[in-house]
Amino acid sequence: MSQARSAPTAQSLAGSKTSQRSSEFSIPVTSIRQVEADGIRVFYRTAGEPDAPVVLLLHGFPASSFMFRELIPRLAADYRVIAPDLPGFGFTEVPAERKYTYSFDRLAATIHAFTQALKLRRYALYVFDYGAPTGFRLAMAQPDRVAAIVSQNGNAYEEGLGDAWGPIRKYWAEPTPENREVLRKNVLTPEGTRWQYTHGVKNAGSVPPESYTLDAALLDRPGNKDIQLDLFLDYASNVKLYPAFQDYFRKAKPPLLAIWGKNDPFFIPAGAEAFRKDIASAQIEFLDTGHFALETHVVEIAAAMKKFLAANGVSR
Repeated sequence: MSQARSAPTAQSLAGSKTSQRSSEFSIPVTSIRQVEADGIRVFYRTAGEPDAPVVLLLHGFPASSFMFRELIPRLAADYRVIAPDLPGFGFTEVPAERKYTYSFDRLAATIHAFTQALKLRRYALYVFDYGAPTGFRLAMAQPDRVAAIVSQNGNAYEEGLGDAWGPIRKYWAEPTPENREVLRKNVLTPEGTRWQYTHGVKNAGSVPPESYTLDAALLDRPGNKDIQLDLFLDYASNVKLYPAFQDYFRKAKPPLLAIWGKNDPFFIPAGAEAFRKDIASAQIEFLDTGHFALETHVVEIAAAMKKFLAANGVSR
């Protein structure tokens, strides 16, 4: 017995094609949120399903979670992606009455409180620049919570410190008002911020100007430059902790991908290669770009991250 089949109507075909197109081109929505943690209101960006594996993105100087604007949607189909603004950066609000101490120990304590507020029990870490000493403190304190580490120009070795640290090293050795002013006038300027984004990039015009323009505007808020100068001085505490970070790497042996802008004047390629001294299985990749590698190589970084995380069991 033959079965009659109704022919598809133009309307049903159009609906089917629309459904296919919407599925093919759908982009996960990034939400903007705030949460109370450690007595401050932490601003963060997030996307992805609540039950997906968590990837915690920690930005660096002088940026904010805005630097992850292109990375978040590329990861969010597979992960719950969370990117907070560190205190003193972006849109995180620190009440004056909190009398907040701007040190890397305190930044780490705040981000720890943030992870508790969001009930994050396990996560992969993406660390960049200041996010590295912040994230490595979290990992040392609770190694069982860190499923994997992606370090994008996030240093933990003396040999990774480039010549661009010269003026800041002088400030560490002699924290005088004069040396503080040198950094204020030569680093904490719109020109200094733009240089950090464009140095080492083959085509400086390819770096979206909104990135360094936003950073420069936020640096110019009343009192913010003194916050940054305090953190410049306290960065010496991170260098003193490098042996402790390295001990954590040797003992915990977290899966680690170091993906590095090889033309970075601050954190040079030797810092990426050094991870293999303590984690023999560390994966090292170099990109032909500068410090802010996401601005020019977000597609490559996202692809490398997804491959690395999946290979190390950080997946649904």
